[in-house]
This record gives sequence, C-alpha cells and structure tokens, in this order.
Amino acid sequence: MLLSASFAIRHSSFVIRHSSFVIRHSSFVIRHSSFFPLPSAPVANTKHPMHPSLRTRRSFLRDLALGVTAAPWVTRGLLAQSPNSIIHHASFGCAGMAMSDVTSLAKHAAVKIVAGCDVDEKRTVEFRKTFPEARIYSDFRELLEKEKDLQTVNVSTPDHMHAPIGVSALNCGLHVYGQKPLAHDLYEVRRMTEIAREKKLVTQMGIQIHSGPDYRTACKLIQDGAIGKVKEVHTWSSKKWGDNGAMPTKTDSIPEGLDWDLWLGVAAERPFIGGGWYHPANWRKRLDFGTGTFGDMGCHIYDPVFKALALTAPLSVHSSGPKPNEHSWATNAVIDYVFPGTAYTEGATVRVVWYDGDERPPKDVQDTAKIVKGEKGKSLPDQGSIFLGTEGVMILPHIAQPRLVGDDVADTKIEKVEGENHWHQFIETARGNRPKTDANWDYAGPLTEAVLLGSVATRFPKTLLEWDAAALKFTNVAEANAFVKRTYRAGRDVAGL
Repeated sequence: MLLSASFAIRHSSFVIRHSSFVIRHSSFVIRHSSFFPLPSAPVANTKHPMHPSLRTRRSFLRDLALGVTAAPWVTRGLLAQSPNSIIHHASFGCAGMAMSDVTSLAKHAAVKIVAGCDVDEKRTVEFRKTFPEARIYSDFRELLEKEKDLQTVNVSTPDHMHAPIGVSALNCGLHVYGQKPLAHDLYEVRRMTEIAREKKLVTQMGIQIHSGPDYRTACKLIQDGAIGKVKEVHTWSSKKWGDNGAMPTKTDSIPEGLDWDLWLGVAAERPFIGGGWYHPANWRKRLDFGTGTFGDMGCHIYDPVFKALALTAPLSVHSSGPKPNEHSWATNAVIDYVFPGTAYTEGATVRVVWYDGDERPPKDVQDTAKIVKGEKGKSLPDQGSIFLGTEGVMILPHIAQPRLVGDDVADTKIEKVEGENHWHQFIETARGNRPKTDANWDYAGPLTEAVLLGSVATRFPKTLLEWDAAALKFTNVAEANAFVKRTYRAGRDVAGL
C-alpha cells in the first residue's frame, strides 16, 4: 500500500503543498519520506491527524512494515532529469564488504556519503575516519526514518538481513545496490526482484566481476561460438563456509558496542556465542544467517555461466554431497543442475555442476580440459569453471582471463573485452545517464534463485528435486518447499515480504 502521489513544489514565489512529498525545484532535492516536512517551510493544516509533524517514530516503523511510505516514482523521475545531480548515499554495514562497497561508490565524484549503519559500534571506526561527516546509526529503520534526502543505498550485511533492509529501502523509494547473494531465501529473492521492477527503481547486485574484462571476455567467446555449442559446464570453489562440528553449549557475554538483538534482526532470538562463532564472519556457515560456500561464491562463479549461456530457471537439481547439520551448512558439495537448453547449448537441456571444499570436477572432465597438475598455465584454478563444447573447451579461472583448449581452438585469438566500474555503473544509472545496470535484479534475481536452489538441495541428498519456477515450488518433494520461505521473528515484518 502506498500513499497517494502527493507533493509540494517550492519555486520562487509560489508553493504548492499537498500532504507528504516535498520537492525543491531550484535544487531538485527530493524528500522521499512522507513523514517529514521541509524544515524551512510553513506548516499547514497541523490539526490533520496524518500531518508529518504529528508522526511518531513508532508510527513510522509501523508504516514501514505496512509499506505506507513514499511514492518512489517521484524520486526516480527527477533523478532521470538531473544527470548532474549529487547523489546522497547511505551504507548498511560499515566494515568488511560494506566498507569495500561504500569506498568504491564514494570514488564517484557525484556521490556524497551521508550516513552509515552498523549494529557493532567497533566496526564503524574506519567508516567514521573515512567519512567524518556521515551520521552513524545502529538500527536500519532509524536511518530510513531520519535520513530524508537519500537517493541510493548499499546493503552489505549478513545474508539474512539483505531482504528486510533492501525491501525497506525500496519501500522508501531508494535505489539499492545489494550484496550477493541477493537474499537468504528463494521467496525473498523473488519478491525483491518484483518490488524493484514494480517501483521502477535502479538496482545492482554486488557481483563486481560481472562488469570486469575477464567475465565479459568469456561470455563473448561462448556466444561467438569459440568452442562450438556448450555440452556441459563444471564450476567449483575451494572455500569451506561450512561446519560439521557440534554447536557450542556455552553462552557468552555480548561484547560492548554490539547490539545483539539488532544483529539477529528477523531471525529467532538466541543466546550470543562468542569466539567468532557468529560474528563477525562465521555467520556464513550458519543456516539461519548465511548461505554457505555456494551462496557466497556461487553467485560469482555461476554468473558468467548464466550470462554466457543465457540460462533461465533450472528444471531440476540434485545434491550428492553431505547434508547440513542442525545449525550449519556442510562443505564438499556436489550439486548437479539441469537447465533448459538455449541458443548456445548443444541439446534440449544443459548440465551445470557445482563443487566446493575439497571436491573438484572428475578426472575425465579434467583430462578433456588437458589439466596438468602443478604445471603453470595448465593446472586447475583454485576457483572457476570448465565449459565443454562441441569444438573445444574453455577454462575460466576466478578471476583471470579465459583460456581455450583443443586442437581446433588453441590458436584462436582472444580479444579482451573492456570492463567498467560496477559501482559507478549503478550510480550513473541512478542519475539517469544510462538505461539500466548490467547486474540489475531482473538478471541477478533469477541467478540468485538458481544458486539458492542448490542450497535447498543439499538438505535432501541423493534426491532429485524438480522445480517449477513460475509457481516458486518443488513439484515432487513437498518437504523441500518448507525451505523456500522462512518465518520472520514476531514484530519484524517488512511490507512486501
């Protein structure tokens, strides 16, 4: 539910004021929150029960959960007409990948970092030094309530909060740069994609190699037919974001400066366990907070496969690796997908297989790719993909230029495709200077859904799961549908989710 497209335009000697939106025509300052009046403007009709001056923080948070916020098309429309405008940006997350994202975004001359949000005060130290004028928050809802002049945000938090924060930002009419995986669950990803599309907001997923020269070159080679039609693809990562050990039985004191309740966010309450078991990085291993190795690296490494082959939703997925335990993801996954065939594949379907931890493509695949262990230029990369084609093989390391293998393709000249800045692409699109980003959520959403299907499959080892993407459900194993959508903690609902 959205408020009517109400607004005020202040220009020279006239004022048109209608309830909630304020647009200063002279400087194109957009106040996206419907609950805050322009400070210098006279207050009209203060007795009206919905007037901004009578709104409380409690009512804002309630309305944020219900989706009663700004009409986002107003912000997008003005930005499209203001290609030279300054972008006011906020970062959800102030350290680690968040700091990498926000510093990359801040290198764009038109970006001003005005706010940051992190539940751990100690992880804001570097952010404060780098952006001394930025305001710091611990609660993402408070930031969205108080920062009235934002246009863009990045969501670079643990996976379980990507959707709650990202959708809340979309509901406020903000353009969103969202880290990978786009969300923790399949349903969240679908809704994020749909909401961003409905509101016509600019989005980008944090798969920055997508815009770089290595992946772009690989995609062009495949689509130009350098190895013929693709028969199958094998992808892998050596990372081990999993834990097959017992969960600690201890309960530790919450560190000073960490708001544990806000860190948990929409997840169920539980005692804090120290020693890095959850925070700041091992949350990736935990079922309720991360998405394991595949969720972390699959969105990167599956990306050029998805793009080069123009893949759509998979038909089925099968895991032959270990099952996660009651609290953490497993490692050493082997996940076998069947996708519908495309113009770039050999048959009616195409097989794509994922391996992680100690698992790798089988010997016959490596032999076909002429892999020679320990020999420079011929060894298997630590992470990457092997594309098996009808006329040759392409090996794509993560991250390096592709190489071609086979008598018919070995002498093929590889022309490097120029890359571009992934973060600045997002900003330029938000400013109206390009039609869309390359990893917008209409692309990144289906990619992430495919990856997360693999995570669900690991819960049902040695079981073929058949997938109906349109209905967002498994058709042959009803129990698997319990992992399509999770239940948020009471009182933490977000409109649209």
